[in-house]
Formats: sequence, C-alpha cells, structure tokens
Amino acid sequence: MAKHMHHLKALRDIAFDYGVGEHPDLASMARELSRMVHQNRQALGSDLADLRTRNHGFERWLVAQRGKPELSVLVMAWPANFATPIHDHGGLWGLEMSLHGALEVESWQRDAHGQNLRLCGRDWLGPGDASWFDADDSYAHRCRNLSRQETALTLHVYGGDLAQYFSYEKAGDTGPWLARPQRSAIAGRLYA
Repeated sequence: MAKHMHHLKALRDIAFDYGVGEHPDLASMARELSRMVHQNRQALGSDLADLRTRNHGFERWLVAQRGKPELSVLVMAWPANFATPIHDHGGLWGLEMSLHGALEVESWQRDAHGQNLRLCGRDWLGPGDASWFDADDSYAHRCRNLSRQETALTLHVYGGDLAQYFSYEKAGDTGPWLARPQRSAIAGRLYA
C-alpha cells in the first residue's frame, strides 16, 4: 500500500498542523483538507481504489497517531448502504470528511445519563465535504453510506485514540436508550 504515501502524508500533515490545542480550529482544518482532496480527487481515488474493492465490510485503517497533543488520523471504508449505530466519540473532538462516495451524518444530542437522545441535525457529505464536532460528552451521531452499490471512503481526524466509545439503541418503542460499550478495531495501517 506504499502508493498511498504521498497523498495520505499531505492529509496527515494538514491534520497535524491544525490539530493543536484543546479546541483546534476544525473549520480551518476542514477547509485545508477539502482543498487538498479537491485538488487531488482523481489521484486519491486511484490510490485508495483497493480499499473500495476489498469487500471486507466496514473497516478502519490507521494513517497516523501523535502523542502530544493527542491526535489520530484514519481512513474508513463503508460498504454499500452500511450504517453505524448511534454512537459517541468518548468525549473526543473529531472531523469526518468524504474522500469517495457520499455519507449521511445524523447528529444526536444525549443527556448526561445517556438515556434520552434527540435528533438535532443531518448532513450529507460528498468528496471534500466535512462535518466536525467539539470534545463533548453529549454529542453522538449515526453515519450511513448513501450508495447502494459502491464502497465509500472517509477521512477521520480525532483528538486522541478512539479506542473505546458507546453505541446507543432504544429499548423498545417507548423505553430508554441503552448505552453499550464498544471497542474500535483497526484493519491495518496505511503508511503516510
């Protein structure tokens, strides 16, 4: 997977440059990542084509991690019509950007106990479009690949290692939301 190095290194460097401080400027990070994705869309699509044809289900690929300040950069492969459960991000800030295909992102607000969730927004991301969130224990979202035929690819930048988080499901039609602890799995590493 060495052919990914040049473009992923540029994306990683932008994330590292802008991902500083407790509350980084995620709008500026998104703007610079988007510029790079738009300028290199065909090359990125070609370089990452093998991730779109693997057919191994939903996969998370680590691009880079940094210790101080903490930051991780990942590429995720979304099978056709795949949707995540509603989930949080362990209190981390994050940015998600489409590289190939389109993603729907539903934003949810949850109470301090995680028993009540309320849909508070929906975004649609095409290549170069980004959605981001601050470090907030009340933020959760659900993401879905909008294609019924193609694998989508996304870039994710988090303010730390998203190793553990909670997913949420409704207990019946009128019951409370149940929080279920989850562990993130990494399919491999894409060297940048």
